[in-house]
Amino acid sequence: MCGIIGIVAHGPVNQSLYDGLTVLQHRGQDAAGIITSDGQRLHLRKNKGLVRDVFHTRHMLRLHGNMGIGHVRYPTAGCESSAEAQPFYVNSPYGISLAHNGNLTNANKLKQELFQEDLRQINTDSDSEVLLNVFAHELQQHGKLRMEVDDVFQAISGVHRRCRGAYAAVALITGYGVVAFRDPRGIRPLVYGKRESANGDDYMVASESVALDVLGYDLIDDVAPGEAVFVTLDGKLHKQQCAEKTSSSPCIFEYVYLARPDSIIDNISVYKARLRMGNKLAAKIRSLRPDHDIDVVIPIPDTSRTSALQLANKLGIKYREGFIKNRYIGRTFIMPGQQQRKKSVRQKLNAIELEFRDKNVLLVDDSIVRGTTSSQIIDMAREAGARKVYFASAAPPVRYQNVYGIDMPSSDELIATGRTDEEVGEEIGADWLVFQNMDDLVSAVGKWNKNIEQFDTSVFTGEYVTGDVSGDYLDALQSSRSDAAKKDRRDKDEEVIDLHNTA
Repeated sequence: MCGIIGIVAHGPVNQSLYDGLTVLQHRGQDAAGIITSDGQRLHLRKNKGLVRDVFHTRHMLRLHGNMGIGHVRYPTAGCESSAEAQPFYVNSPYGISLAHNGNLTNANKLKQELFQEDLRQINTDSDSEVLLNVFAHELQQHGKLRMEVDDVFQAISGVHRRCRGAYAAVALITGYGVVAFRDPRGIRPLVYGKRESANGDDYMVASESVALDVLGYDLIDDVAPGEAVFVTLDGKLHKQQCAEKTSSSPCIFEYVYLARPDSIIDNISVYKARLRMGNKLAAKIRSLRPDHDIDVVIPIPDTSRTSALQLANKLGIKYREGFIKNRYIGRTFIMPGQQQRKKSVRQKLNAIELEFRDKNVLLVDDSIVRGTTSSQIIDMAREAGARKVYFASAAPPVRYQNVYGIDMPSSDELIATGRTDEEVGEEIGADWLVFQNMDDLVSAVGKWNKNIEQFDTSVFTGEYVTGDVSGDYLDALQSSRSDAAKKDRRDKDEEVIDLHNTA
């Protein structure tokens, strides 16, 4: 999972890019990068770490220019090396930099084609570098010294023909502008907006609308599936549909967990979607447990708060904040290794004893992935004095690997794989467990956007919308991205060497 941003303005963009990445930090806490363009000169700074740790004053002062792109990441495909921090850069044609959110499912095939047919060298294991080189090759086919707007759109059409999987991308073309595009199914989110300035209109693209809000940009629209939006250096916006066949299939996990609640994605308010998840979950509990003895509803901060509050209101039960969150601990389900995840849960949350003592507590979470957080929190609730601990998940059980840009590569590490709902409840130590129904989740999220043909629900159903995910692919993904594989790479200290930072 990653966050991307691109800005073309009438003044320096370094601070705006930094601020935008800070707002999108929840989408990636492993690495960050910014590249800006000042005439024909590019200025790059990227490294592992949080935005605030990667960029210091000396770096920001060197990021000159009125257009640029930025990226924050969790590693999904490739390794966790600083060399794979984005944006990536290729010098031909024109000098192109790219940042990508998603995952290409045919990256290995494309890598072979790039080497054997396109005569391009790929220096890392990142599928984002593959995507960049495919785009660069398609653009180079025009063979022009001076590029036209239509050339960019034709190149992106070529990308759509060759690439499979999920990709929301933003690319800076030196001396020309910033182009943003989205895969033909629109799996990963991408929006764009405009801000009036004294010298003309500034344009911005980002993974979530909240980044636009914070920087004073008005949301124009989502980049549609298969569409490209190109903002030229003179501040003019061009857009074009570049895919022959499209379907709107956004990832439903964005609304469950990944996105901020104050974002609007594909014209759907994440906040309202989570309210409706709470409504649906309350109805299921009332149906299954009409004689429940729940005394209090307590959310597991932060993403479950909205659903939990609505659930409590519908059931007529007291809602209380029983856990205090340490906001300096990152998202635990993406952390490498069970031991680190367990330790981090205890560091991240602390129970308020008086909200638990001698009470029957219903804990509400957005989802259960590996079960580490859930089991640890149930233990904490019992240690704080709870008589009984019930558990409700605002999402169905996560049983399948995610291949479209979220780091859930190994089904063996998912607690619900091969277990019934009751067995999952026993495994995490709950007195009883209730999961959201799949149909209810789809209804809750998609109620206000009838243009969405289907959601990518692959983590819950195992149905992959791109139709090209085989068992062999899943096995290969598991072998390269499981906890054991990542630990082996870290132990070997295999660091890929990339281009040098100029900032």
